[in-house]
This record gives sequence, C-alpha cells and structure tokens, in this order.
Amino acid sequence: MTQIHSLMPGSAPLLGERPDRREARDAYWHAGGYRDLSPDLLVNRIKAAGLRGRGGAGFPAAAKLLAVRAAGSVPVVVANGGEGEPGSVKDRWLMRARPHLVLDGMLRAADITRAARCYVYVADDEAAESMRRALAEREPYVPTQIVRVAHTYVAGEETAVVRRINGGPALPTAKPPRPFESGVDGVPTLVANVETLARIALLAARPQTPDSLLLTVSGPGLEPELVEAPVGTSLQALAYRADRLGTPGVLMGGMFGGILDPRGLRTELEAAALTAAGSALGCGAVHFLAPGECPVALAAEGLAFLADESSRQCGVCVTGTAALARTMASAVHGTAEPDDLARLSKWSQSLRRRGACGLLDAAANLAASLLRSFGPLTEAHIEGRSPCCLSDRLLEADRFRVAPPTVFAISQPISAPR
Repeated sequence: MTQIHSLMPGSAPLLGERPDRREARDAYWHAGGYRDLSPDLLVNRIKAAGLRGRGGAGFPAAAKLLAVRAAGSVPVVVANGGEGEPGSVKDRWLMRARPHLVLDGMLRAADITRAARCYVYVADDEAAESMRRALAEREPYVPTQIVRVAHTYVAGEETAVVRRINGGPALPTAKPPRPFESGVDGVPTLVANVETLARIALLAARPQTPDSLLLTVSGPGLEPELVEAPVGTSLQALAYRADRLGTPGVLMGGMFGGILDPRGLRTELEAAALTAAGSALGCGAVHFLAPGECPVALAAEGLAFLADESSRQCGVCVTGTAALARTMASAVHGTAEPDDLARLSKWSQSLRRRGACGLLDAAANLAASLLRSFGPLTEAHIEGRSPCCLSDRLLEADRFRVAPPTVFAISQPISAPR
C-alpha cells in the first residue's frame, strides 16, 4: 500500500491536513480557497514564484498562461490528469483527495486566459468520481466537462489530450501546431497538469506558500510513498528515508529522466541541478534500485515498457523502441552481438526528437543515461563478462507501476458561500 509522508519543515501545502481523506468544499473554503483575486495579480505571483509545469516538461507556468491568452480567439483550459508514467501517483491522488484545490486552480487559469470552457481529463475512476462530486459541490462559473480516457503512457501527452477531447483516440499528433496555438475545436488551449493547477490555487490563497514537490518514491522491496518535499531536497535524503543509501542507481523523474549512478544521489531536486546531472524532475517519480540489482536490467525493463506502450503511429518510434528494447534484453540474457554497444550509443542520440510525442525521446534518454552512468558495466554485459545478469530471467516491465494511496471519501454538508 502506498503511504503518504511530508518532509516539509512546517505544514505541507499540497498534502493538506488530512491527506487520507477527501477534502470537501466547506473545508477547502474555510482554509482560504475560492477567494476573489485579480487574474493579473495572480500571474505576477506565479512569475515571482518561478512556477514551472509539474507534468514533465517543466515549462514556466506564467509564460504558458499568457501565451494562450495572447493567441487570439476564446481559449479552452484542460486540467490534465492523464498521468501516464507508471511510477507516478501524485495527480490521481490530488484529484481523489483535494479535488477543490485542482478545480480552484483550473478556474483561476480560465480567468487568466479568459477561457470560455474547461475540461477535466482523467484516467482513473476514483479521481473522476471525486472531481464530479467537486463540480456538484461548487458548480463552476465556466462550463466544465469531465473526459475519461484509458490509462496509457501516451494518453497524457498534450496533443493526445486534445485529440481525445475532440472525439478521436488519445494518441499524439505531429507538432506544430501546439495546443496553445490550435487545440480543442481549433482554438488556443491550455493543457495544464493538475499539480501545476493546484500550485496556482495555493499561490492565490497564500502568496508566501513555500515551494514544494510531490514525489512518488518506489523501488523493489520498498513500500511506495507519496512524499511532499521542499524544492532542493537531495536524492540522498530520499534514499536515507527509504533505507536505500546503498542503492546502485536511481531512475529519476520517470522514464524520461534516465538513470543516475550513486554519485547522482548528491543531486538536489531543482531544475538547474537536475539538468547539470543529465536528468530531469519529470513527473517526480523516483525509483531506487535495491542493493545488488543491476542497472542494465532496469534499463532493459524500462525500454521493454516503452516499446509496449508505443502508440504505433510513427514508424521510427515502432522500430526505434523495439530495437533498443531488443538490444538491451540481449545484453541482459548474454546473447548480445559485439557491435551492440556502438548501436546503442548511436541510437541514443539519433532517435531523439523524431517521434510525434516524447516516448521515443524517453527511450533514447534512458539508453543514453545508462551508457553515461554505467558505460563499463553495459560494455561488460554486451561482451558477456558480467555474471549478474547472464541468466534466463524474465524482464519485468510492470515493476514500475505504483498504486495510488487510499483516500477515504467523506460527506460534508454544503453551507459555505459560493
């Protein structure tokens, strides 16, 4: 069962007072939510806070909001709760436990962009029901619709979100145009991760709210945790809490952030530091290897997962992810060819930015990070000199999946002002 924990020195602004209980509208309103605030003042707060998107790309939130507002026509806002990364549970938890925080942030984004419609895009039954209750508890002043989607890796990609809302499959499309230029029904569309929207609502209520991150910490033999931590927390601090200081490596930020070796534990969870380490915050998923586990096998399992999750739309993605996965599996099973190391090195660079979405980039980044952090070990596997993986072991792509924490639904009377 996934546990919930705060590393914040004081209150945990995102986790709230009772993270195991669904927060109803009265409780949220009495805590300062849904208060009137000028959209322009809020934009200035978002800029001052340096808020970046928490869905993976990390784009400055204020710039994205203003780009949609300036794009012409009447825009649309989408709260993106697709959460395709298998090792992340934060977005589903936010919608299950703090639906009014998400709804408040979405409506404030609509005010800033001057949007006429909103959508809540969700791939989880409990999250969808919680958001429906929130919409009933506080009927929004902007027409809002919930859109359900199957839980797949690519379904949360912004063009896949737009395509699904427009009535098509939840599959990415080529860019340009990007959604902020032409999205739902051809109008400018803000596709914003639900944690980003939650942070916007917090800044509206309390401009001095400390910046924090929602992280999903997992790994073989670990009880998974949803952790709220201050920005700048080190991976070493997380490893210490999980009793994994002896880990041989960590998969950081989901598939896209790649694998770091033990030296990477000194990295702080902050954009510039992670970039310098060749990684990224991504969705905030942190997967520690167990002592004695093989990073090459971890990469092989990650690549097998990505190959399975390819939307099969781009030929280069289908062949590229399959080739990477097949080659890494051969390295694990002791059947690699002498030229495979050179092939992996070439593909890890040449396959970047070639697909319609980021899945192929994630696969290339995963291979590149393995070669960068564990080059000699990878070479030993390919040359058949590594005893740790020369076996008939099955690659377990499902090892990355984490279940959301349990959230108990509670019923409260609706009496606070609208």
